[in-house]
Amino acid sequence: MNTIFLIARKEARSYLNTSWGISIFAIILLLDGLLFNAFALGSSPRYSADVLEDFFYFSSGTTMIAGILLTMRLIAEERQQGTDALLLTAPIQESHIVIGKFLGALSFLLLITFTTLYMPLLIQINGKVSWGQIFAGYLGLACLGSATVAIGTFGSTIAKNQLSAAITSAGILVLFLLGWLLGKVTAPPFDTIFSYLAFFDKHFQPFMSGKINSEAIVFYCSLTFTFLLLSVRVIQTRRQH
Repeated sequence: MNTIFLIARKEARSYLNTSWGISIFAIILLLDGLLFNAFALGSSPRYSADVLEDFFYFSSGTTMIAGILLTMRLIAEERQQGTDALLLTAPIQESHIVIGKFLGALSFLLLITFTTLYMPLLIQINGKVSWGQIFAGYLGLACLGSATVAIGTFGSTIAKNQLSAAITSAGILVLFLLGWLLGKVTAPPFDTIFSYLAFFDKHFQPFMSGKINSEAIVFYCSLTFTFLLLSVRVIQTRRQH
């Protein structure tokens, strides 16, 4: 556990100490602010709950973008620079490497996500929102972010450079996002399977309106575990060769 903590702390600090991490932090906050101002608040009177729901809708998109950008460098950067040999030959378990890097990226993503808390609080100035809806929305963002970072970790593990890592991770994520569409155009039982795998529509939308969906939490946790396990298997294979 100490090894995992050290790797996670190193990764988290690397985001805070580099222009790459700070740039992502600033860009995501800027996008959240612009989208909140332009679309969530809007120009016409609306119910506070609807404004907050739109805030979480747009925040889910920026959270996924940030997750891909943060993870594209996790392992692919070392492979691109030729320093992955040190990582692969170090006396560290593969699971410790993957989990440590995953937790480092996730902690920084959650820092970005929870920094936006002031936006829901601004709604309180001219309206009233439920703390339950705020809690559920951020819980959903945390679950969504965890699954995205796990997918990004896997993409970074199998890619040869950072760009291909981002493209691979984004491609996998898009497939899950299109689950609702595939569910509509396929025949049973595949329609049910694809609909269940819909990354956003089926699983995140309840959180937006303040509903804590236990099925969605299980889905995101299962997805996180699966892609982290795949990442461990990839590193094990590379070590054997």
